[in-house]
Amino acid sequence: MTQAHVFIIGGTSIDSIVHLQTPLTSGPQTIWAKKQYFAIGGTGAGKALNLARLGHQVCLHTCLGDDEPGREIIAGLSHNNIELLVETVPIPTEQHTNIMSPQGERISIYTQPPSGAKDYDMTQIERVMAKTDIAAIGILDYTRPTLVLAKKYHKPLWIDLHDYDGENPYHQEFIDAATVIFVASDNLPDYKAFMQQQIALGKELVVCTHGKAGSTALDATGNWYQQEIIPGYALVDSNGAGDAYFSGYLTSYLQGCDVQLCMANASRVAAMCINSEKLYHEQLTGDCVKVPA
Repeated sequence: MTQAHVFIIGGTSIDSIVHLQTPLTSGPQTIWAKKQYFAIGGTGAGKALNLARLGHQVCLHTCLGDDEPGREIIAGLSHNNIELLVETVPIPTEQHTNIMSPQGERISIYTQPPSGAKDYDMTQIERVMAKTDIAAIGILDYTRPTLVLAKKYHKPLWIDLHDYDGENPYHQEFIDAATVIFVASDNLPDYKAFMQQQIALGKELVVCTHGKAGSTALDATGNWYQQEIIPGYALVDSNGAGDAYFSGYLTSYLQGCDVQLCMANASRVAAMCINSEKLYHEQLTGDCVKVPA
């Protein structure tokens, strides 16, 4: 496959993953967990780990504390295709506790919030931005100054809005800067109207994921696309599925696949992800993405 360089700016964390034996219900209760483990999390890590295994050269910029969780993240992101730029911050490394239902639904608790610092050295970020093919900037306060650099160097900017609700002003700066938008429909019931609005504003593509209900895309020509999930992969852990989907789609796009094939490949990479306790499947390689003959 053709190798591309992707610059990811965004979050990494250490997550405590707690799987329940039964769905979470309201009210006071005592719950016995099915299993619990720690894993690297964060949307920056999820995209970097999947894209690296799909064959791309990746640079990931992230903020970490000078602590053991930060060192665990650095070790877990060790890969020949990943260049890691770490901004050391004077607070603990970001940590989450993710409560997982048997069906894969998640409640994510930010037990240690991410850094909001913006007064960091932009020299290395500008160096990488100038040479990259695609920039994927996470929707974090600390990443906002980097949106200007993507524009300065005329880089396609792929923004993942995650569970955006269509109204929260926090996201608007990222939406305005985006070339391509990914979003989940969890909190966006009128997702088609949002997608149409963004295409009318000049976006190249908008993709909306629906969990078990597959995904929908709308391109700049006004064509709609629908993709079902890929069956045959048992649910082990749904954490990171959205980042895996994003990575599969971007890989396919860079290989010249049409929208429908991009969505099918993205769904396959996401299906492999949920079959693993990690943010990626151990058997993920570039060969998992089908390309035009």
